Amino acid sequence: MTVPANRRTLAVLFAGVMVGALDIAVVGPALPSIQQAFGVDTRSLAWVFNLYILCSLVAAPLVAKLSDRHGRRSVYALSLVVFGLGSLLVASAPSFGWLLLGRAVQAVGAGGLMPVAAAVVADTYAPERRGSALGLIGAVFGVAFVIGPILGGMLLEYGWQWLFLLNLPLIAVLVPASLKLLPRSQATSLAPFDWQGAACLAVLLVASVSWLAQIDAAELPASLARGRSLPLLVIAATAAVAFWQIEKRAADPVFHASLLRSRQLRLVGFVAVSTGLVEAGMVFLPSLSVQAFGVTPSAASFMLLPLVAALIVGSLVAGLLLDRIGAKPVIQGGLVLTALGLLLLARRPLGIWSFYAAGSCVGLGLAALLGAPLRFLALQEAGEGRRGAGQGLLTLHLSVGRMAGAAVIGGFVATGASALAGYRHALLFLAVVTTAAAVASTALRSRVKAPASAHERGT
Repeated sequence: MTVPANRRTLAVLFAGVMVGALDIAVVGPALPSIQQAFGVDTRSLAWVFNLYILCSLVAAPLVAKLSDRHGRRSVYALSLVVFGLGSLLVASAPSFGWLLLGRAVQAVGAGGLMPVAAAVVADTYAPERRGSALGLIGAVFGVAFVIGPILGGMLLEYGWQWLFLLNLPLIAVLVPASLKLLPRSQATSLAPFDWQGAACLAVLLVASVSWLAQIDAAELPASLARGRSLPLLVIAATAAVAFWQIEKRAADPVFHASLLRSRQLRLVGFVAVSTGLVEAGMVFLPSLSVQAFGVTPSAASFMLLPLVAALIVGSLVAGLLLDRIGAKPVIQGGLVLTALGLLLLARRPLGIWSFYAAGSCVGLGLAALLGAPLRFLALQEAGEGRRGAGQGLLTLHLSVGRMAGAAVIGGFVATGASALAGYRHALLFLAVVTTAAAVASTALRSRVKAPASAHERGT
């Protein structure tokens, strides 16, 4: 039986995003071996993660914009090639600096995979069928979270380099498949690329991330604008103003003014930032388990399995519901479930079964937010010629929430009467933010069926 072209396209997108997601999941088990191999301290070792996050954050909107200009197929395939080159650099690194260079190159390649994949779905599927496709791709990260540490533990037996060399044969298959199966599209703009806007955006993001990194979680209010962090805050603010002015004048801006002015996209952005905050909070759940139940750190990690399972299943269900009832009710349901789960986690005393029930609620709620619905709305509001840029803007909001969440939640924990009290206060804070997002989401448009493009009418 011949597999329909759009299903083969979806398989290529799923596999490509999975390669990038697995790389994040398998690096954790490799860190002790990398530290021993290069003799670096823990602070330096953190840059294996931090540099990757920073570079992928900068790359995502720029690569997504390039896909609007030069077509999805070539940009997606190039992203895979760059990611493979970075993997090779990491695996062959003779020094720690070389390894960090490889991680930066990897991040540039990986940064555009999810936004471009979502834009390809919009180019390939009619609006009434996009939800299930986006839901399948959204489930990638939950799957990677489950199998990544297992795969990493198996490959570590043969050396940490194999965690990165494994990417190469996969990419060798995916690049030609992408060039063959992804839809061909012509350049949408002959105007010069907005290099000034891209440079300002990069400065804005680097300064903002560096400012957050300088914040002392133990003295959060006092450290927000003091010492070394104040110049970074000034640079970020200056770059933000300059970026806005440049985007208003540019012939083909990174983010068109219509995207930045759209009330609906601002609402989507607020929900996305709130979602990123909750994501950051979930990173602390194993520590909460250790404090609340006295389990070992390894056992605490396994206690997240109900949450991860709910995230995988929920991503698929959210995609199917999106096609049937629209994005707004799915997003609102996700926010309500997330807030309920956070309140259950913050209750005192916290029982083991209420922990699992709360984790399942949060997993289902996040699935409705991280998977298809927000991406669907961003695609719809951005319009056909700016789908990549719209996905890049959504990715930025999610990342801002994740970065801010780590600093804010760390501040709650550090300043609480005890670690457990700090976690509870942080979870209550996240519940309040999520509830505010749920209220704001009432202003989202109800289901609006945009007119299909000529390509979509033929799908």
